[in-house]
Amino acid sequence: MRLLTNDMSKSWNTFWLAAATVFMVSLDTTVVVAAFPALRSYFAGTSPALLSWTLNGYTIVYASLLVPFGRMVDRVGLRRCFLAGVAGFTLASAGCAFAVGPWSLICARVLQAGAAALLTPASLALILAAFPSEQRQRVAGLWSAVGALAASLGPVIGSALIEWWSWRMIFLINLPVGIAVVCMGWRRLETKRAFQGAGGFDALGTPLLIAGVALIAGGLTQAEHSAWASLDVALPLVSGVAVLAAFGLWANGREDAALDLRLFSDANYRWASAATLVLGAGFGMMFLSFYLFFTGVWGFAQSYAGLAAVPGPLVATTMSIIVSSNTSKWSRCNLLVAGGFLYALSNAWLVMRVSATPAYFATWLPGQIVGGIAIGLMLPSLAGAAVARLQPSSLGVGSAVNNAIRQLGGSLGVALAIGMAGGSPGRVEDFKQVYLALVFMGLLIAALSLGISDQRNQSKT
Repeated sequence: MRLLTNDMSKSWNTFWLAAATVFMVSLDTTVVVAAFPALRSYFAGTSPALLSWTLNGYTIVYASLLVPFGRMVDRVGLRRCFLAGVAGFTLASAGCAFAVGPWSLICARVLQAGAAALLTPASLALILAAFPSEQRQRVAGLWSAVGALAASLGPVIGSALIEWWSWRMIFLINLPVGIAVVCMGWRRLETKRAFQGAGGFDALGTPLLIAGVALIAGGLTQAEHSAWASLDVALPLVSGVAVLAAFGLWANGREDAALDLRLFSDANYRWASAATLVLGAGFGMMFLSFYLFFTGVWGFAQSYAGLAAVPGPLVATTMSIIVSSNTSKWSRCNLLVAGGFLYALSNAWLVMRVSATPAYFATWLPGQIVGGIAIGLMLPSLAGAAVARLQPSSLGVGSAVNNAIRQLGGSLGVALAIGMAGGSPGRVEDFKQVYLALVFMGLLIAALSLGISDQRNQSKT
């Protein structure tokens, strides 16, 4: 009994170290959004288009490297990649904090994205490898909840740090966290061997995969500023799809491919990935439209808008913990269907009730609470469904693919929100169109989730 207790203690030590890093990375992803006006003011002589690459460059590099780095995690070893990712992200954060010009800031952000792309799949794979297979859904759900909470709180924390200190502080806060995790992880994390079945380097498939995802991510970021039919958007999107199709032809049947397409032979992984794409798009659209509405229609200051956004993420995190702690009792499929319908209901409420007259407690707060419950039902359930049946040798790349899909979905949602409501942020009717789209996304998640089975993977790891 004492040996079992010690093993679980080590497992939870691993979880909290990895959770601290995913909180840091997820917080940084959205906190820079809050810092963008301050960056424009500080680098007053720099064009907004160039400065936007502090956001877009990060998005493109992060999304494009997630999958190849996830495979690297499986080949090189979990502990080694995790510590390298944390150290790299910490050093790049220091580079951002002490940047003397826009180009040095952009370069540091690109390095940050590369380190985050290594750290993200390594952290989840490290957690999954530390727990028995029957507990994977629970810890994957908690891991996702930590990341979602950090992403939601990013603008709130960022606005406060900028107002009280400086934009540089949003990067400096990463340093003590990163240093502490590296020091403790070096001593406490067990060495996780590379898996023999991970194969060698795919010299053709890897650049094809990186290029395809990078083109799609680049097209989605351009859609935030240009029409979908413009060459700036359509060309990279079409090119990206064509390159990924070429990768699919190359990778089909190859065991040493940069992405083993057999991952998608599992129905749960396939349906969970599709629903993850939709949830990522809904989250990105909801996240941005919230701030656009509060600042553009109701006239809230950004810091007050950030505070007004807090109840939803808190409810979602609380619900995620409850769901993750009861995975053996509750049906994943039922939770996802219920979450999809509640998400649709929360946005239908906004369609019917929202107006140009501020009514936070009567209109917005009830919708936030119901929406938070819905996300809390869906997020851990999807994360658990995606990884529940993965083989130990595929934990890194499997989690990376799922995260890349969610990242691309988020970029798509942001682009859709800007296209639908960003041009005239004072028009309530435009935001109602956004909420109608979110209603459809909730119903689509519920429909996709019907293909997810509740049968657990009983294999031992």
